[in-house]
Amino acid sequence: MSAPAGRAGRRVARGAPAPVADDGRLVVAGVTYLNGRPPIDPLERGRYAERFAVGRGTSAEVARRVAEGEAALGLMPVAAYADLGGLELVPGVAIGAKGPVRSVLLLADEPLERLDTIVLDATSRTSVVLARLVVAARRKAPLRYTCDDPEPAVASVGGRTGAVVIGDVALRAEGRFAHALDLGAAWLELTGLPFVFAAWAAPAGSIGAGEGELLRAALAEGLAARAEIARDYARATGDDEARARSYLAESVRYEFGDDEQKGLQHFFDRASAAGLLPPARVRLVEGRAASPSALRGEGAAAPHGQAAKAGAAGADVANGARGGAAGATRPEPRPPSIDALLARAAGGGRLSGEEAERLYAEAPLFELGLAADEVRRRRHPDGVVTYIVDRNINYTNVCTTSCRFCAFYRPLGHAESYVLSREVLAQKMQEVVDAGGVQILLQGGLHPELGIGWYEDLFRWMKATFPLGLHALSPEEIVHLSRLEGLSVREVLARLHAAGLDSLPGGGAEILTDRVRRKIAPAKCTSDEWLFVMREAHRLGLRSSATMMYGTTDAARDRVLHLLKLRALQDETGGFTAFFCWDYQYERGVKQRAGETGTAYYLRTQALARLVLDNFEHVGASWVTQGPDVGEVALRFGADDFGSVMFEENVVSSAGTTYCIDASAIERRIRSAGFRAVRRNVRYEWLGEPA
Repeated sequence: MSAPAGRAGRRVARGAPAPVADDGRLVVAGVTYLNGRPPIDPLERGRYAERFAVGRGTSAEVARRVAEGEAALGLMPVAAYADLGGLELVPGVAIGAKGPVRSVLLLADEPLERLDTIVLDATSRTSVVLARLVVAARRKAPLRYTCDDPEPAVASVGGRTGAVVIGDVALRAEGRFAHALDLGAAWLELTGLPFVFAAWAAPAGSIGAGEGELLRAALAEGLAARAEIARDYARATGDDEARARSYLAESVRYEFGDDEQKGLQHFFDRASAAGLLPPARVRLVEGRAASPSALRGEGAAAPHGQAAKAGAAGADVANGARGGAAGATRPEPRPPSIDALLARAAGGGRLSGEEAERLYAEAPLFELGLAADEVRRRRHPDGVVTYIVDRNINYTNVCTTSCRFCAFYRPLGHAESYVLSREVLAQKMQEVVDAGGVQILLQGGLHPELGIGWYEDLFRWMKATFPLGLHALSPEEIVHLSRLEGLSVREVLARLHAAGLDSLPGGGAEILTDRVRRKIAPAKCTSDEWLFVMREAHRLGLRSSATMMYGTTDAARDRVLHLLKLRALQDETGGFTAFFCWDYQYERGVKQRAGETGTAYYLRTQALARLVLDNFEHVGASWVTQGPDVGEVALRFGADDFGSVMFEENVVSSAGTTYCIDASAIERRIRSAGFRAVRRNVRYEWLGEPA
């Protein structure tokens, strides 16, 4: 297949058909929290149930389902709206507050100025961004941020550690701590505006006036039933009914008019200026734009520093404005040009998913590469490219997942199946030591007869016998052990870490959208499970790499969503060391045909990744699949690392790709590209002086 056609290439599609259930109803995603019940509960009854098929989940799950085309619209956290781009909001319905909200709290035993750590509730990206903006406005001294789930976050409060918690957990924590900063009240004090936490969002052009009218009518019925909702909630949870009733009636606001739009726009402007969200504009469905005053942010405190610039830049993004509130038609604002997007990304500005798709489809390859190279230059001005001397050991080829694209695996009992003996492992590892190597990359299939004890014994032996780091077991293997042993992912990781595991490779990610995963590897873990393993590993202090294998059934949107998920987790944990991507290597006999592969697609994908992953320090060149010549070129398309010396490689080479070069050849390639070379370890610490 040919590469995208540059400026003449296709534009990102708008107005695609909305997802429908088998019976023809629009699929709707809603949150499970108490505050989401008034707008959502009525949709499951009467005339609304004839039009909508409702599913519920966490805020993150709602955003994922809309982004991946599994839901026509969702009651979505507004941070996800900004991250994704290309969406419109239904006017008149939101979840927000004007003053104390009670369900988004910063809890502490000490006042804010005495805290040194804040644990953020990882279930709500919107609240995380809001908390960071509020804290930055109230104190100048730096703080350490970490993330955890709601209950552990509450349990962490004490001494100089506070926690931001949301939803029902926050309601249950009322009155338990000496200090409770209500972030709804703090936002009102800071800006004089209401705050919007979530609103109905849909892909631009996919729904119209009829759906909006039904959603507003459903909200009216839900508001009339708040007492009943509170009673049902109290019975189901054991919480206090009066508290739930007052929360729904007095704390949560469900309006989404001009004032709420102003508050939301001001939030977007501040978050963009702080580098927490891409520039975003409030865009409404039904051919209506947010009012001109809302788009200008009038009535709000003026953004500080670069916020005004972010607001001006974001105005270009408001491509959903097609008519005034009074019905007057006015021109749709033009989206930013490709050159403007490249300049923003090259300078460290954050891209939305919609903008990243435009760059992939429309940016000329070499201009995309120049922007990625500028990011590399800004992050690594010393002109140094790193590499590592290690060995990829595939300890077994026995696997139960039967991925459609894999030519390496064999079923249990197959004549060609194997599990490497310790004698063979020792020989391989000694060769690494003799070559001055520092690490073993250990991965294999999902062997149904190898339990966690086998891995613990192996790791202890390896660490006691050889002075090598252990970069081992993909998230898929960790999930497999968790299921096999009936242990939590955190327990598996903690035991393996204690046995010698130093870090996790990013294998098994493929594409982190479940539409693609269900097609190419239906027995593998879901995208959320893969990310969950990495999240738990980072919380335990382990570092990991991130990867992407594209070129099967995935489209540009799938790759962009993959990058956004990695970026969001890196915002949360900071635990990824680097990103590597490569294209699918097709081999005759496997079930999966190749899609968009080849040199041009590889360079385009890597460069885009360097621009989207603005919080990743390192991007590696994938010469193993592309060849050393392309790997050298990739150093001018955003990469600052040349990966690993290849003593051997079995998974990719089983599909016919056999590139292997030694350390001296790697250094020659790096110098030929105009850089200095230096060896590193898995944490990207230099092991010598660049040459």
